[in-house]
Amino acid sequence: MSVRVAKFIADSGVASRRAAEDLISRGAVTVNGRVIDTPVTFVDANDVVAVNGVTVRPRVDTKLYAFHKPINTMTTAHDTGHRKTIYDVLPPEYQNLKYVGRLDYKTTGLLLMTNDGELARRLTLPSSNIPRQYMAMTTKLDERGLERARRGITVDGIKYRPMDLEIIDKEKNILRVTVTEGKKNEIRIVLRSCGCPVAKLHRISFGPVRLGNLSVGKIREINQKTIDVLLKTL
Repeated sequence: MSVRVAKFIADSGVASRRAAEDLISRGAVTVNGRVIDTPVTFVDANDVVAVNGVTVRPRVDTKLYAFHKPINTMTTAHDTGHRKTIYDVLPPEYQNLKYVGRLDYKTTGLLLMTNDGELARRLTLPSSNIPRQYMAMTTKLDERGLERARRGITVDGIKYRPMDLEIIDKEKNILRVTVTEGKKNEIRIVLRSCGCPVAKLHRISFGPVRLGNLSVGKIREINQKTIDVLLKTL
């Protein structure tokens, strides 16, 4: 199916349609090696479109997956310390997926994976305000410390937003923690500073996506309805 070249560029995520039209007017767009000067140019899957000499790849359908990250795995493709990574656990057919944010080496639970790098970036922006929910087991509970975390604190010059903290089991020191910012090691840093060091941390949800009963090390595709709900929050 043929589409206007500006739409093709916009759908690829390189630029908006209006910006694509500006690029065309400036002679920055070629089709099959020929500079075009009008947006009323149609292309299909067999044409090679380039912007400033860089080939534009057509965007594939966005896929999103829930992965149950095991403990003692790094959220990275290559670890300089030669520790096990999530890609050592993922089946071969999922090796090309990108992770959405990171869970640290000891943290378990829900890690989103996608084939869309731009979506992964947008989902992890602090401005997205997407709630992430965790279950945390601490070595002790300090009520005054928890109140500090609920108000938001500064640790080593870094400001952390208020956390939603609910005590689930006082005897076992288990909390349900909800954050929206996603700074590196945010929960561990804040709770340690507030006198409630984290012993175990497990993510159970990311926006509308829940881990549910997905087994450790397994991955499942997220349905389009849930993806649409997530996209509306961006």
